[in-house]
Amino acid sequence: MSLFRKIAVAVAALSVLLLMGCSDQAYNMREGVTEISKEVYKLHMIVIWVCVGIGIVTFGAMFYSMWAHRKSKNPNPAKFSHSTTVEIIWTIIPFIILICLAWPAAKLLTHMEVAEGDEFDMEIMVTGYQWKWQYSYQDEDDNPRNDVSFFSNLEQNSRDLSLNSQKNTFTAEKIDDPNFLLEVDNPLVIPVNKKVKFLVTSEDVIHSFWVPDFSVKKDAVPGLVNDVWTMVPETGTYRGVCAELCGKDHGFMPIVVKVVEQAEFDEWYAAKVAEAEAGPDLNERTMTQLMTEGEAAYNKYCAACHMPNGQGTGPFPSLVGTEIVKGDIKKHVDIVLNGVSGTAMQAFGPQLTEAEIAAIVTYERNAWGNDMGDKVQPQEVYDQKNGGGE
Repeated sequence: MSLFRKIAVAVAALSVLLLMGCSDQAYNMREGVTEISKEVYKLHMIVIWVCVGIGIVTFGAMFYSMWAHRKSKNPNPAKFSHSTTVEIIWTIIPFIILICLAWPAAKLLTHMEVAEGDEFDMEIMVTGYQWKWQYSYQDEDDNPRNDVSFFSNLEQNSRDLSLNSQKNTFTAEKIDDPNFLLEVDNPLVIPVNKKVKFLVTSEDVIHSFWVPDFSVKKDAVPGLVNDVWTMVPETGTYRGVCAELCGKDHGFMPIVVKVVEQAEFDEWYAAKVAEAEAGPDLNERTMTQLMTEGEAAYNKYCAACHMPNGQGTGPFPSLVGTEIVKGDIKKHVDIVLNGVSGTAMQAFGPQLTEAEIAAIVTYERNAWGNDMGDKVQPQEVYDQKNGGGE
């Protein structure tokens, strides 16, 4: 066997071995579970093999040229400068390859953007916030009372572990958890084998709604509603993340989708509707209850910016002994409800319940040595939120 053939065989064998290694999900693109995700994977592998073939031919020609035209064998260099025929060939062949790849790619992109048929079984509004997702199910009868809407936050255990890692207390629990930073308190729930349309937007900065197993990825842009669809044929729990660098806690904005049988989904949805129709919990609470609930809510929603000890960080002010917590309590509630214009402090009125806001304000005014001794009840927050607190 000539040296050139040996080199070509070696390059081909090495390429095959590398691709065999890339077949592992840890290195290669996910195949996913939906029809579209499988089509994307197939096209991806076709392109990979085309690139391997181009690499073998290109590097094979290069190695052959270095071997066949080495100085010891050809001490007198050739006098030609170029070949028009060769230049035409290496222009036409890549053009043909690109056309052959563009056709299935364009067809697949069209299929991803436009679902077969005009009817969807369900529409869900997906709204990105820093740093959480809001899911709003659009009722098919356009009855607002039957709409289900909730926020999905990073699960508290992952949040606690991440805070420990920032303090250099890196735990074995974190190392062994395969879903670290990928768990949420309220997952998105959809029925199996149903065509679901996602309407994706944002309330603050640009986010990106990405679930790899569905081949669903759509930017969430403030003031703009994008749409994408999926139909999942298998029940299970599927995870994704925000795929846009959206701020300091970008890594704490996971997506969890539970795909369940229709009967289970109907039961879950009915419970959510009943919960919404029951209205807000405005029951009066003791100081002990407010402080306990407030600590949990503060660590969940506020600690990432203001720190668990209330000292603040970067643009986020300290809550220890400052005017925010020492001043008028209604102004404090207003800041949490409506945010602060021109700053990173967002409005939590649409995001949190009256009970959560009351508990957070009470906790901030009485934790870390503030000891103001006052408290806010959910009813007071409700009245102020709806213009009756003046």
